[in-house]
Amino acid sequence: MSPDGSRKRSVRERARREARSPQRDGAGAGEWCRVPGLGVVASADPATRALVHGVLREIGFSVLEVEDAREIEGLPVDARPHLAVLDTSMGGLQVGPACSSLRKTQGCEHIRVLALIGEEDADAISRAIDGGVTDFAVLPQSPAVLGQRVRQMLRAGAVLDDLRKSEATLETAQRIARLGNWEWDLGSGDVHWSAEACRLLGRSPDIPGPSFHEFLSRVHPEDAPLVRRSLDAALRGESPFSLDHRVLLEDGTVRWLHCQAEVTRDPQGVPAGLSGAIQDITERKRAESKIRYLAFYDSLTGLPNRLHFNDQLAKALAIARRSQRMAALMFLDLDNFKRINDTAGHSVGDRLLRAAAARLKEIVRSSDTVARHSAPETTGTVARVGGDEFLVLLPDISRAEDMAKVACRFLDAFRAPFQIEQSEVFISTSIGICIFPQDGADPEELLKNADAALYHAKDSGRNNFQFYSPSLNEAAFRHLSLESSLRKAIERGQLLLHYQPQVHARDGRLVGVEALVRWSHPDLGMVFPNQFIRLAEETGLIRSIDEWVLTEACAQNRAWQDAGLPLVHVAINLSGSQFHQKDLVARVNAAVDAARLDPRFVELEITESVLMESAAETVEVLNALKARGFRIAVDDFGTGYSSLSYLKRFGADVLKIDRSFIRDIATDPDDAAIVTAIITLAETLKMQAIAEGVENALQRGCLHEQGCELMQGYLFGRPAPPEEIARILKLQLGDAGRPECAPGAALRS
Repeated sequence: MSPDGSRKRSVRERARREARSPQRDGAGAGEWCRVPGLGVVASADPATRALVHGVLREIGFSVLEVEDAREIEGLPVDARPHLAVLDTSMGGLQVGPACSSLRKTQGCEHIRVLALIGEEDADAISRAIDGGVTDFAVLPQSPAVLGQRVRQMLRAGAVLDDLRKSEATLETAQRIARLGNWEWDLGSGDVHWSAEACRLLGRSPDIPGPSFHEFLSRVHPEDAPLVRRSLDAALRGESPFSLDHRVLLEDGTVRWLHCQAEVTRDPQGVPAGLSGAIQDITERKRAESKIRYLAFYDSLTGLPNRLHFNDQLAKALAIARRSQRMAALMFLDLDNFKRINDTAGHSVGDRLLRAAAARLKEIVRSSDTVARHSAPETTGTVARVGGDEFLVLLPDISRAEDMAKVACRFLDAFRAPFQIEQSEVFISTSIGICIFPQDGADPEELLKNADAALYHAKDSGRNNFQFYSPSLNEAAFRHLSLESSLRKAIERGQLLLHYQPQVHARDGRLVGVEALVRWSHPDLGMVFPNQFIRLAEETGLIRSIDEWVLTEACAQNRAWQDAGLPLVHVAINLSGSQFHQKDLVARVNAAVDAARLDPRFVELEITESVLMESAAETVEVLNALKARGFRIAVDDFGTGYSSLSYLKRFGADVLKIDRSFIRDIATDPDDAAIVTAIITLAETLKMQAIAEGVENALQRGCLHEQGCELMQGYLFGRPAPPEEIARILKLQLGDAGRPECAPGAALRS
């Protein structure tokens, strides 16, 4: 190995040893020298090296002596010095290049460099300063003075380190917070942007930042007027410059910034500049937008929800009130949506709601020209406010009468089927309409009255529209009161059964009764089914009522039998909701078993329309009931759409001819022909036919001539309490032993 290589290796080994050696607690070690360090002295003069060595040791450094400054660059990374003392007094050392080269060495970027200058060498001092040394000292120096010079340099270096560290920490914090700062000198027009501010504006920190006017040109066009107004107000001292706005980056990206600044002023109070900050709030704005959407819009249809609609309604009414114009509110409900949702599934129901919402929005747009007075400040709004309920607002209408045309458009549009998956779904809508200001002065009153009008539309047969009138409110209050009372009617024993006789027309003999529910209301008196059954179906109370009727009718028939009265069957109506319940067969069986009643004496009446819903399942249920011995009657026959093939499969025992055909049987040949056809059909299928609504002898005679022997109606008796039926049966039991009595004497007594 060459002597030069051996010497370099020796220097490296000594550097490692010195770097690992513990720092001495010399005088002057303190807050400015916070970690043990290695000091290197480079001098061709042994005396100078010894002087500096002693000074650095006293301060607390480990010391490495080298003759040539270039040897420092070859030191290992783990032995790089914190301080270098370069002796230029002997000549030959170019301090500028040496210092620059040293600071380019890994680990020495911020090394403190002290240059030792000859006493009279002013040029060397200048070269050392220009070369970037940290400080200089003129030789010769006493150890005490040189030590103070080194300590002062270290103190200043520590301050610079702290500042550098603070700046790095600040830059990191700003990068994490996506926060940049800027300064604008109004006099020169110069703007300084921090590195993070440049990144936020989509520019590389290596490229000069934009001028402030260029920055303003990047502001989103919709926000630019607000930014300029806020800036002008801040410069005038009227308000702080603080606002959120969007900027358009060069790649077309939109970024939200929170921008704020303070104005600096000269001694005369004239604005001299602005110091500000910008922060990226794009993610926050997205989150706020999502939260706002969830709060104000329906997630299924994308329409405004009730909260958003109420706000729009309040604004529209305020405008209408100022301009003394009218506005219209429409409340829509999809007819029989629950049935579709329950039978086809919720996924189909959701698709139907989305399709209905889209159709409603399209109709509102096309209806503007029909009902609007002029170009309004607010536009028509459609909102979803419930499961299948929608609200439509049309502000600034010209005439209330024109809303009828708009409502007809809604009804016509819903006549077309909805294509849901591979099926066509038909659904209609009912509409309630109220007009501001005559039907309500505030949003709450208008919504309440539109709801009342909607209820009236549904009560009028659905698939129609109704305008609000004050009488509807009274009906609504009665409805609410009746609903509250109906919920307590069963537990308070207010329901009761009356029984209408079913007779054999030839002799008037009572062969059966139909159980008809009544409500003995404590205030309203006797309430009949047509006044509360529909309410019970809407509120879900119908199941409890059906259950009670079934149990009570079976128990009553058993009581008549236990009293030794003639055997008759009791006809019990099964509602549509009751018939399609999966546990129907079990509940009917339980009722007759609890009453110890033979099922042969129970006739279950199902309307023709109910039978045709889910016909395959209907056959299965009827077969189960027939197998137990129950009689099956098809009620209101002739008013539905039953297929003869299905009627045969149902295996019913009785066809009940609807009263609408009996009313004019003696005067209307068509009704007479229909009745004849039904009687013939019943005979062919080995079923009995019974005519409902027989009210006079002429009707009875016509039916008897056509071969109908079983009848029911006021001619033979109105629905009566159980005691009256028992009295009739007792008289009939007595008549059975007296042949001389006229037919039907018991019923006429």
